[in-house]
Amino acid sequence: MQKTQQMEGVKIPGNHQTEPRDTFKIGYAIHFLLGAGNLLPWNALITAADYFGHLYPSKHVERVFSVAYMSSSLLVLALIMGLGGNCKMIMSFRMRMNLGFSLFVLSLMVILLLDWAWDGNGSEGRPNAAYGVTVGSVVVCGLADGLVGGSLVGSAGKLPKQFMQAVFAGTASSGVLVSILRIITKASLPQTPQGLRTSATLYFVLSTFILLCCIFCSNLLYKLPVMQQHNKHLGTGNLNPRPNFWDVARKIRWPAFGIFTVYTVTLSIFPGFMAENIKSTICKDWYPVILITIYNVFDLVGKCLTAAYVLENVGKATWGCMARLLFYPLFTVCLHGPSWMKNEVIVAFLTIALGLTNGYLTSVLMILTPKSVLDQEAEVSAVVMAVFLGMGLVAGSVLGWFWII
Repeated sequence: MQKTQQMEGVKIPGNHQTEPRDTFKIGYAIHFLLGAGNLLPWNALITAADYFGHLYPSKHVERVFSVAYMSSSLLVLALIMGLGGNCKMIMSFRMRMNLGFSLFVLSLMVILLLDWAWDGNGSEGRPNAAYGVTVGSVVVCGLADGLVGGSLVGSAGKLPKQFMQAVFAGTASSGVLVSILRIITKASLPQTPQGLRTSATLYFVLSTFILLCCIFCSNLLYKLPVMQQHNKHLGTGNLNPRPNFWDVARKIRWPAFGIFTVYTVTLSIFPGFMAENIKSTICKDWYPVILITIYNVFDLVGKCLTAAYVLENVGKATWGCMARLLFYPLFTVCLHGPSWMKNEVIVAFLTIALGLTNGYLTSVLMILTPKSVLDQEAEVSAVVMAVFLGMGLVAGSVLGWFWII
């Protein structure tokens, strides 16, 4: 941990200067919305698992979606890594955001068109071709996520810490929004194929509307005076040679490993384990909906906590990431242990801890790491963190299959 300890003493650059004023917090609000839009399609897909599970009952929908989505997202992040974190040599930030959000809209519309093509009959006999197209749409969503997420995190890494906090609070809010919508529709609509279809349509229509708002806001963002002032200040460092991606990666290897561990643990438990492995005779089919909602709410709480307090110690945050490995034996006992450990209250408490630690540690590491390097290395360091986050997502989604062995 020697390198981590060295990083702890690095002074955050720019603290001695007066920051441009974000009038009415518009810049913060747009970063929050773009963060929400980045994960809204994913949350809509996994929250509609009962709908897809009804259509394709012989498929492990949650786990297949996780692997397809996360792998394609990592593919794009790997491409960004291959470019040394410099996507501007291919297209501008605005073009990347427009392309990514347009792919989100396209993939969700394909899923809706598939539903309408089969007239919403909810038949369990849909052909494998329809399932293949659905998974293909999930892959496209993942590609868009890698493009939008990598670009947004890289851009926010150059800015004051509140903008990175806004991005990750936004990603968590999308899960809460979709979970609330799922609860409302499940409670108010009949538990029939038509009811499932209606709720899924609501998810995807709402997601599409928000994504269209994100396209508008991503074009508006860098026209804001506060963003133009930040870019002007950052532009004074352009005379310095561009940092080498791997040199920056070596500098931040411990927090990068920490963020990898966070998402490996989280994605191997959420959502597949909660949706398929544990059962409740009391809550019945509401159980996975409740647990997913609890996780999303406390993930949001964790990411919002950094608006009030940020642990100014990269080393402690990294050790906190390692400590989350304890969730494996704890959830294993909930699955295979004594009956009192399978109690809904204990599982809910562990789910709260999983979401809260995921949200807070993610936000802390993503805020601190770009500020622990030189100004000209901030964007590249944020991209490195996004790449390791994506690797953790893929590793976790693959490890999630071991719960059913």
